[in-house]
Amino acid sequence: MITRKTDYAIRCVLHLAGSKKEVVMVNEIAEERDIPRSFLAKILQTLAKAGIVESLRGIQGGFKLSRKPSEITLLDVVVAMEGTVAMNICAVDKKQCSFSSTCVVHPVWVDIRRDVEERLRQWDFARLLNAERN
Repeated sequence: MITRKTDYAIRCVLHLAGSKKEVVMVNEIAEERDIPRSFLAKILQTLAKAGIVESLRGIQGGFKLSRKPSEITLLDVVVAMEGTVAMNICAVDKKQCSFSSTCVVHPVWVDIRRDVEERLRQWDFARLLNAERN
């Protein structure tokens, strides 16, 4: 299950992807996407560190996407906010579980991780924006 923080991050990137403005202020995103402003500021900092958005300072400051919407996927945002997607730690790092080499479920966790990552990778923000408009 994704956190509210990740849900808000997805809404934020979707808003930036669909904006006609080059730079969007935090207040506008918060109001339009129903995200608490103080929480959104922290989310945008995380997205900036991940290279998904850029922060512009000054009177005309705000945020914009750092890449085209077609080059940013749901996986990018989920990983930026949550870290690696996995059902179990052993699917991320076999060394974290002493049973990984003998566990019959381990390959299932690894397959699920790959499947979820692939599905999230298929949905870029240009595609999501198109779906939102239709």
